Amino acid sequence: MEFLPQNINDYSENHTSPESELLAKLNRETHAKILQSRMLSGHLQGRVLAMFSHMMQAKSVLEIGTYTGYSALCLAEGLVEGGKIITIDVNEELESFTKQFFDDSEYADKIDYRIGDAAEIIPTLEEVFDIVFIDADKMSYTKYYDLVFDKVRKGGYIISDNVLWSGKVANIEQGKKIDKDTQNLLDFNKMCHNDPRTENILMPLRDGLMISRKL
Repeated sequence: MEFLPQNINDYSENHTSPESELLAKLNRETHAKILQSRMLSGHLQGRVLAMFSHMMQAKSVLEIGTYTGYSALCLAEGLVEGGKIITIDVNEELESFTKQFFDDSEYADKIDYRIGDAAEIIPTLEEVFDIVFIDADKMSYTKYYDLVFDKVRKGGYIISDNVLWSGKVANIEQGKKIDKDTQNLLDFNKMCHNDPRTENILMPLRDGLMISRKL
């Protein structure tokens, strides 16, 4: 999922503010104990998410796809006094592992961690969000985007992860069959790019972030 040469990526990380001790522990334990550890946002992307949250002086953040909580903790860093992040994940098997790190953080009272189907939970939310971070099942990206759009404030951001899909979206060979996940992300990226209600940047960071600002 890394598209930069390793030496460039390492140099970038070495000149980026370090992750906290808690995030470093979460990083290590996720890789040691949890399957599909490549799903973790990690140091560089985590600092980018934290920077966005600080820049927005976010009061309300929604995350769809918690995994082990790394990105939620990063997004929580920029929350203003009284701010909150709602983070949703369908995998109840990770709940105790993830909640332990939330409880050990200084942001425990700002994190509303919910287990369930995001498509069912989102319509019940009354908040207006500064940032929505989508990092869940790829086949549902367009559905999540549509569900959250009216809940994002003007000038707010929808950030969607993994939109380069290990480079597959940019390496389509003519005449070769495209798998469903890749086709879905091709369609999603096109939809985001052509949405007249937003301006967008596809940032080639890690596995790709589609950043859409609501006009």
